Amino acid sequence: MSASSPDNERSGQKAGRKAGQKAGQKTVHLPVLGNVRPDFSPNRDGTPWYARSFRITSARVLSQGFFFGLFVFLLWVTWFSRLGGYPVSLFLELDPLVGFATALSTHTVYRWLWRGMLILIPTLLLGRVFCNWICPYGTLHQFVGWLFNIRKNKDSISKNRYRSGFQIKYVILIVFLVMAAFGSLQIGLLDPICLLVRTFTVTVQPAADLVAYDLQLDFLAASPGAPDQRVFDGAWFVGLMIIGLVGMNLVIPRFFCRVLCPLGAFLGVLSRFALFRIERDLTKCTDCNLCMRRCEGASDPQAALRKSECFVCFNCIDDCPEDALSFKLAPVPVKDRIVGSIKQGTATLFGRKVISKLPDTELRPPDLPRRRWFFAGLAGVLAYPFLRLSKAVNHRGFHEKAIRPPGSVAEPEFLERCIKCDQCINVCPTNVLQPSTLAQGGLEGLWTPVMDFSVGFCQLNCTLCSEVCPTGAIQKTALATKLGLGEHQDQGPIRVGTAFFNRGRCLPWSMETPCVVCEEVCPVSPKAIGTYEEEIVRWDGTKVTLNKPYMRPELCIGCGICEHECPVVDDAAVYVTAIGETRSDDRTLLLKSHQRG
Repeated sequence: MSASSPDNERSGQKAGRKAGQKAGQKTVHLPVLGNVRPDFSPNRDGTPWYARSFRITSARVLSQGFFFGLFVFLLWVTWFSRLGGYPVSLFLELDPLVGFATALSTHTVYRWLWRGMLILIPTLLLGRVFCNWICPYGTLHQFVGWLFNIRKNKDSISKNRYRSGFQIKYVILIVFLVMAAFGSLQIGLLDPICLLVRTFTVTVQPAADLVAYDLQLDFLAASPGAPDQRVFDGAWFVGLMIIGLVGMNLVIPRFFCRVLCPLGAFLGVLSRFALFRIERDLTKCTDCNLCMRRCEGASDPQAALRKSECFVCFNCIDDCPEDALSFKLAPVPVKDRIVGSIKQGTATLFGRKVISKLPDTELRPPDLPRRRWFFAGLAGVLAYPFLRLSKAVNHRGFHEKAIRPPGSVAEPEFLERCIKCDQCINVCPTNVLQPSTLAQGGLEGLWTPVMDFSVGFCQLNCTLCSEVCPTGAIQKTALATKLGLGEHQDQGPIRVGTAFFNRGRCLPWSMETPCVVCEEVCPVSPKAIGTYEEEIVRWDGTKVTLNKPYMRPELCIGCGICEHECPVVDDAAVYVTAIGETRSDDRTLLLKSHQRG
């Protein structure tokens, strides 16, 4: 049975109004405004007129708009001049997969990650409501799918049928969870909240800032007051990834949500126990399949409902022309209560004739055979050594530019905690924090934060990255702890690396040109950079005094301002590496740390 055309719908509404008038119901007639006549007549089923506008699906759209707006707002205030106590990492902390996976990898629940339990309550009651009522990434996909949907009803029904390829997300989930149990936290690669925060941070917000600055609307910028336009390593790839994933909605509606989303798979496993679900009345259902026309989860509401796939969008209830679908508390499967033969047309249910030819009404667990669960787990076991044995994350062969933010835990634990959300990168005021590339962190450390001093430097009095990290990869760090003041004086300041000089590129050392920039900008006291004063006669007979710099490694904290300000801009004559950082004994310079008296 095909969907009704607009003309047929108008005819049906007219017939409903006539039927209401015959039944003695009063129809309100208002003056025509242009070509539109407001219609306050009752619906065909006798419900009031406002039921056409104030539907549960309308409430869902309002919920989606609210949470998407809240998500964008919290990212917008993730800046030092706006923080003001806002829970800027709220969506990451509400992500139950983030909390569960980090608990697996670290055996702890950091700070506010218990908030993810709040999402499990409606999931166990109603099903996957998060996916279609709260998730901002799901809202983005649904909006794009709606905006570019030009399919006819027949094509929409076909596209919204369940396919075996939708099992992939459960395989991805198992692989990620098994790896987390071994200590390699990789859920951030595809977790929708992490992915969207990373996308906004690296691509959307810098682009929006560019427009805001051009239009002199600095107050709308995500980084007002930043000294330069923010730039990020690998932004092109992150942008291409989001375009590809969102663009796939034109091929398969809600492609990411149905096929790849590990959070959706996690909630799908739990929603099999949900107390409420869509119920199909076999005595009303005519098997017209119109309920599949806008089914967001491809959950087969026209047959045995796949509870683990249902997004609880309620579109099917709106679209059913026979009022055969409803949302009920713990409905029992009725297949075994049918009397007679459906095939012969003699079947009855509770004394009423069964119309539908499909007696099954529920399929609770995810459609993934046990053997595939096993092989997915095996893939996770094998993936762990493949990633962890990478030279980039080995304590002997680490990349010299894998410089972590101050307050970061030791590298093995860092990889157990970091979810690659790039929230710390978003809040960094100097743009020094960058997403790690494959060269710096390998696949396991991809998109984790590293410091690139060619772009910025670590401000001495800033600990913002530790404030917004949701998982404790960067521990919340007080300024006194970072600077080694007060009760932390014996430990000294936090060191993230050590600076070195390349005398072959240094102006005083190699080119007989006076320069004291690195010494002047060094922020520690006493300064970590000293100079040897030498008076020479240059080749042209000019007498000059050179201050040749040298490093005092006991005092250097690796802040990188010397590298950032070095006038040799293409390949700075002073550079910082991760050696000597205080978070790890494996990267020591074998020198005693300076004790301040």
